[in-house]
Amino acid sequence: ILIFLMLTTTYSKFTELQVTLPVADADAARDRPKEIIVAVAADGRYAVNKQPLEARSVDAVARALRGLAEKDSILIISADAAAPVQAVVTAMDAARREGLTRITFAAQTSGNAR
Repeated sequence: ILIFLMLTTTYSKFTELQVTLPVADADAARDRPKEIIVAVAADGRYAVNKQPLEARSVDAVARALRGLAEKDSILIISADAAAPVQAVVTAMDAARREGLTRITFAAQTSGNAR
């Protein structure tokens, strides 16, 4: 009976669908907001987009942010773990003065911590 079934059964083949996939250009510019990075050192010094600032006041940080701030800019505060809290608050206050409302903080994973 098994041989009879094997010989008489027809196996239908599934027809393949013809699909045209969309093409993506990996080199095209992404529609991402501009990122501004404010680094705060352990001793309270600032750097805005890797440019060190001489002064440590709110006005000095705000002046550095003034030319960089755009409508949808994101401010990333990258503070050293030993940085004074006041230095971080100063960076946040300078961002508020320049109209930057999207603020985030950079952190490292616990596996990379010293």
